[in-house]
Amino acid sequence: MEVRTRKIKAEDYQIRGGRMKKCKKNRKNVKKITLANQLSLKKLLSLSSNSENNSQIMKKECVLVCGGAGYIGSHTTVELINAGYDVVVVDNFSNSDISAVENVRKITGAEIPCIEADCCDMEAFRKVFEKYDFNSAIHFAASKAVGESVQKPMMYYRNNLTSLMNLIDLMREFGRQNIVFSSSCTVYGEPDKQPVTELTPRKPATSPYGNTKQISEDFLRDSVAAYEGLKSIALRYFNPIGAHPSALIGELPRGVPQNLVPYVTQTAAGIRECLSIFGDDYNTPDGSCIRDYIDVTDLAKAHVAAINRMVEGKSEERYEVFNVGTGRGVSVLELVNKFQEVNNVKLNYKIAPRRAGDIIAIWADPTRANTVLGWKAERTIEETLASAWAWEKHLRGIK
Repeated sequence: MEVRTRKIKAEDYQIRGGRMKKCKKNRKNVKKITLANQLSLKKLLSLSSNSENNSQIMKKECVLVCGGAGYIGSHTTVELINAGYDVVVVDNFSNSDISAVENVRKITGAEIPCIEADCCDMEAFRKVFEKYDFNSAIHFAASKAVGESVQKPMMYYRNNLTSLMNLIDLMREFGRQNIVFSSSCTVYGEPDKQPVTELTPRKPATSPYGNTKQISEDFLRDSVAAYEGLKSIALRYFNPIGAHPSALIGELPRGVPQNLVPYVTQTAAGIRECLSIFGDDYNTPDGSCIRDYIDVTDLAKAHVAAINRMVEGKSEERYEVFNVGTGRGVSVLELVNKFQEVNNVKLNYKIAPRRAGDIIAIWADPTRANTVLGWKAERTIEETLASAWAWEKHLRGIK
């Protein structure tokens, strides 16, 4: 596959504080160094920190965002830039659109290198590593719908696992250190009690999607144990919803939405005739499933906190896990009713049969993320649902 750099690249320059700076690239014909050699080089550079040039080198951290044009990836790119990082985006646009990157550019004022490539294509992915110098990567390059994974399991195993294996192999090959992995609360299966902590046992996954997250975590844990210098943080997040406060980026599914809130907003906008709520006979207060809905901007900031932790050398272990949620369970019916209340709209919905692969109830105990990672969810469910509707109205031109 040929790697194509999108027109937004703008010669790979980024605007920061009124100045233009070039995102560092690897020089051709320079021999690739081992991870151990790179670590030794960094120690030497740190000893020369009085040198202004070396100080600048150490301050300019660049992060590769795999799947950076997607829903969570685009919001995380915004927050990384806001935190002072350079960002390189790679995406195959199978479930995303270049407009997300263009709108991130509008929000941040930064020219973001954006490479169209499939992370499952090793040859294409390697060219990204050859061209750009970054020491950290975030893996979002995965299919993510529970229901679809039950119908198309091999697509999920092939895409989600191959893309991560390629990332790990290339991080080793090019001497890069830090990986943040987009994991999920689905790794806990159907938990025995709520809320779940990082010590809650993982149970057999209820869907191929959840199983790919369990297997991916195992890949990372074993790789970090085997390969010196590699570090990773897996963020087990719950149910991201909402959109950026600017209403310029949000969840943009291709075709029929596979997640609840985009279906809610499209129903409110008249794009979908009726919303189906899958099951009202579960053992919950109102009979519908319970989830921990987290604002996508809050979630994006958790990824920045994870990158900061590894870059600043604060990791207590080379492989760490954090739950990223609000700590409050909200039922599907409660969320639908709250959306109507907050946005003063009426939704047409019906109760449908249970959906294969759905967990009955799960919500987080985010204590470890709050105290160790230094991150906490801040936005209310009302703010989040208002932002989701503002995004949908922006897309559809609704006043």
